[in-house]
Amino acid sequence: MKQTINDEKLQTLITTCFKQSMSIEETFFSTESKKIARACWAMAQRYHRAGRLLAFGNELWVADIQHVASVSVRPVSVNKRPLPAWALTNEDPPNGLLKHQSTHNVVTSFAHQLHILGRSQDIALGFSPDGNCPNVTRAMEQAQRMGMLTLGLTGGTGGHIRRTRPDFCFVVPTQDPIIVQDIHETLYHILWEMVHVFFEHDGLM
Repeated sequence: MKQTINDEKLQTLITTCFKQSMSIEETFFSTESKKIARACWAMAQRYHRAGRLLAFGNELWVADIQHVASVSVRPVSVNKRPLPAWALTNEDPPNGLLKHQSTHNVVTSFAHQLHILGRSQDIALGFSPDGNCPNVTRAMEQAQRMGMLTLGLTGGTGGHIRRTRPDFCFVVPTQDPIIVQDIHETLYHILWEMVHVFFEHDGLM
């Protein structure tokens, strides 16, 4: 027999999910505000040295890394300077949508691209829903060896990426990948906006 849910239960479910999402977001940004400011300053310094942003991630985050690169290179806000950025993609499989596959090509894809394309003054921005994506972890380690500024955006407890000790690791404390992604999206827009704040103050850089 097909089960249905009444309007009251549906409203309660939606309200509970919304409150949970908002609570996690408010706690995250309240806790991480000072670290976010330090990360933006470090990014601005790298850009000032002709550095570039190299972003990478899997699954739902593929669209986000492309958006990060796009909004950096072609800012939608008037009077914002373009910032050089690339979105790295997985070479195998072609669509780049994977998470914990362990083939050699997949695990080393991002790291290999950083080795070829990256420079010491660049910024490595890695996304992972739980911090345990092998290819993102390997890339973060490669970026560290090259002297790049490393930022890890993860969820859960931060996983392996947190243990690699990137320069800045932002961990959204939930196992829900949708909430993690939603907060990551807000975060990288704040990072982008605040980097421009530093550039807009004469003599600061």
